[in-house]
Amino acid sequence: MSRKKEFKMQKVDITHLEQYNQLLRYVFQVTNNDLHKIGWEEREIIHAKSPILEQADVLGWFYGDKLVSQVAVYPLQVRIFNVTYDMGGLTAVGTFPEYSSQGLMHKLLYQALANMREKKQSISYLYPYSIPYYRRKGFEIISDKIVFEVKDHQLPKNKKVPGDVERVSIESDDVKAAYERFSLQTHGALLRGDLAWNEYWRWDSDDLTAAVYYNEDREPDGYVLYWIQDEVFHIKDMIFVNEEARSGLWNFISAHFSMISKVVGNIHTDEPLAFLLEDADIKETISPYYMARIVDLEQFIAQYPFKPDTGERKWTFRMEDPLLSWNQGTFTLNIDPDGRGQVTPATEETDSSISIQTMTTMLLGYKRPDYLHKIGRIACGPEIVDMLEDAIEQQTPYFSDYF
Repeated sequence: MSRKKEFKMQKVDITHLEQYNQLLRYVFQVTNNDLHKIGWEEREIIHAKSPILEQADVLGWFYGDKLVSQVAVYPLQVRIFNVTYDMGGLTAVGTFPEYSSQGLMHKLLYQALANMREKKQSISYLYPYSIPYYRRKGFEIISDKIVFEVKDHQLPKNKKVPGDVERVSIESDDVKAAYERFSLQTHGALLRGDLAWNEYWRWDSDDLTAAVYYNEDREPDGYVLYWIQDEVFHIKDMIFVNEEARSGLWNFISAHFSMISKVVGNIHTDEPLAFLLEDADIKETISPYYMARIVDLEQFIAQYPFKPDTGERKWTFRMEDPLLSWNQGTFTLNIDPDGRGQVTPATEETDSSISIQTMTTMLLGYKRPDYLHKIGRIACGPEIVDMLEDAIEQQTPYFSDYF
């Protein structure tokens, strides 16, 4: 009997918690020393992962009774151009090395995406350990992270604002309220329920502090999450719903001038900080952050808000998907004057073509149709490029979470 016949794919549940944790730690090389640095004990991380196995869709390959490969899908929601989408958050992807190169993960990912389709999760996000690998599975980059460094003498001068900043516990309801207001108006952002918040805080140390900006009506308009170490003001994240809140939070950061030598932080949007500072000669490093893929094009387009126009718009194209057969073939996209789209299978011949990866990054606004056409990622005539440019909102996704 061949070894492959002894493999069995099944749901990973709470009875497999210890094996799930062992595989996770091995693949991501999380050591006891790493856990102790942030105050975690082995029993704590196992306990912390319990809700994941209860709330998430976790699939695994078992070799006999041993869990050797797994993938987890979190039931999450994201905002895409002011529309709430059910999203499958892929995580905990891993296989013990002695069981690799047997197609186990390929089949797990296919089944996970098929399950998402059934649950109407028409989009999936993941943090890639290998961008080329996930591109081969139909994912594409949709967001960036900018790491910036501002020296103490480059900090912005105080701007008068009507509100106030107060330091609060990171578990404060006002932190959650500020983020909820922000995420509902921010393209690409995750809507955080309890599962998402738990993942957001998972690897943070006890030194993390939150400072919330309150407007004149005592509404939380933004926050900065930070810690100070070795005269460096470290920013985990900063969000704000308006320019007033942004200025108020930077006033708070600049008030630490005498205590720090520099500020190091993250920006999860395409807006570089340098342009906003009087002394713009700062260090900024940009790198790809999250990837996504459309799980079911027909479902995704049915919710998608194209920009309204006076006439009907139509595009017939061939689409390639390396994994999912229902996204492969020739389709026609029809967009009505109100911006509602519909995708249907087509039989007519066409010279237009696009991959699921390119379709994803285009519709999420990370790269524009004109640019994608220029680099050969979309094959179509100039009139189709113009139509897509007019139909798709121009805003890149914001995503600051990690799961």
